[in-house]
Amino acid sequence: MNAKMFSGNIIDVLNEKIFPGTISVENGIITSIIEDEKEYDHFIFPGFIDSHIHIESSMLPPSEFARAAVCHGTVAVVSDPHEIANVLGLDGIRFMIENAKTVPMKFYFSAPSCVPATRFETAGAHISAEDIEALFKEYPDIKYLGEMMNFPGVIHDDPGVLEKINLAKKYGKLIDGHAPGLSGDDLKKYISADISTDHECFTKEEALEKLSLGMKIQIREGSAAKNFDALIDIAREHFHNCMFCSDDKHPDDLFEGHINDLVKRALKSGLDLMKVLRMACVNPVKHYDLNVGLLQKGDPADFLVIDSIDDLNIKNTVINGNIIQKNGRALFPRRKFEIKNNFNIYPKFVRDFYVEHNYMKTPVIEALDGQLITHKLERDIAIENHNLISDPNNDILKIAVVNRYVNRKPAIAFVKNFGLKRGAIASSIAHDSHNIVAVGVSESDMCDAVNMIIKKKGGIAISCQQDDISEILPLPIAGLMSDKHFNIVASRYSELDAYAKKLGSELTAPFMTLSFMALLVIPEIKLSDKGLFDGNAFQFIS
Repeated sequence: MNAKMFSGNIIDVLNEKIFPGTISVENGIITSIIEDEKEYDHFIFPGFIDSHIHIESSMLPPSEFARAAVCHGTVAVVSDPHEIANVLGLDGIRFMIENAKTVPMKFYFSAPSCVPATRFETAGAHISAEDIEALFKEYPDIKYLGEMMNFPGVIHDDPGVLEKINLAKKYGKLIDGHAPGLSGDDLKKYISADISTDHECFTKEEALEKLSLGMKIQIREGSAAKNFDALIDIAREHFHNCMFCSDDKHPDDLFEGHINDLVKRALKSGLDLMKVLRMACVNPVKHYDLNVGLLQKGDPADFLVIDSIDDLNIKNTVINGNIIQKNGRALFPRRKFEIKNNFNIYPKFVRDFYVEHNYMKTPVIEALDGQLITHKLERDIAIENHNLISDPNNDILKIAVVNRYVNRKPAIAFVKNFGLKRGAIASSIAHDSHNIVAVGVSESDMCDAVNMIIKKKGGIAISCQQDDISEILPLPIAGLMSDKHFNIVASRYSELDAYAKKLGSELTAPFMTLSFMALLVIPEIKLSDKGLFDGNAFQFIS
């Protein structure tokens, strides 16, 4: 019999009380919690859960993501693998699920609902209703249908969309939402399809409307989309129906913190401890029916040991009764795995990034720091030898999306607010189809950055021939993730981020913002490999 005991000041979130006591564990299950009268200098409470994340955005596979996240007290994540699904289809989803099984942290994956996200872009795979049913049968522990990004399809009764929703209902799965800015009758129609969550709210008013109609709100703070400050006040009254999530977390940010950071910020905002822990620990378990313990007799022994509520310094992370993290160090090893990818194009030429036009006024994407949404502007574009060019003095830069699955000429447009004064940045992380996206001042630097990525079959890259900079963080796993130690990935990413800022970008996370410039399902204007796209009208811009 594998018996263990853990003593401390126990924070019982479900019953809203704190008491000194001892937890007895046998075979990973809590067998008793006995209150005593001893004095302890540490606290025990349930572990943190990220209620919506795409692991791929950490640039780490699940097994390595876990080694970083458990150091911040994360015991489980609810993860939608639609990034790798867009590249590798079912094989990519299976890779994530099987790789996650090699580590003690608890991963709960979805069956992605929108692969590709739209018909207006080229992805590496297609996930059909039949594929989703196959996943539900192959992996019964899949808890939900991944975020339904095709909200126009729901509203207008698209047969393919409804087939996937009905399959989720048939197998008793929850349906995650994705409906930025949706309101009124359209929102009511969307929710009537039994779509239960939304992580895309960017105003308090939007969140309150969705709450009033029965949705659960996931308060998001990621590397690009930062909605915590706008939304945290709703938790004072609606904490029972709120959860924390990161959605997308780049490696440098994950190295520094995870859901623990949101807990600290929520407490500093004046929110009651029990309300905060409800959102961080309890509500995801209850909503998704996760097999994660909440410090009750008969639960899996999943909890944290911290030194104080004020400092929230996590001394131990315990999962299934085993200490898997101690004083900031994961106690389980790195795992070996087979690398999978889908990269099928040849290097590009500088002339591929030219735009020959006899007019200058054109739509421009306005990127917004800390937001996924963009604004549509119209500007006069500088022209040189019949080629429309970047204008760094007015912060109007050329942006390109390069199809990585088929050899085609890049799609070119213009973007504002990246701030580069010279050079170019590029990435094969370009939500959701993950073609290559690049922004730059000169076509030659854009071409160089893109070709570095093509050569390595994935990565984030920066080029500035003027400054003799030509650097890349290779991402050989599906062009999305590294096979290196998380410390190495975080450090290398930080170096490239610093280079981008040295070249003039004032964005908080320039590479993360870049990765969303091809995300067509987020209004207002984006660029796919097929052309400039109006996210409100859901059609190409001529």
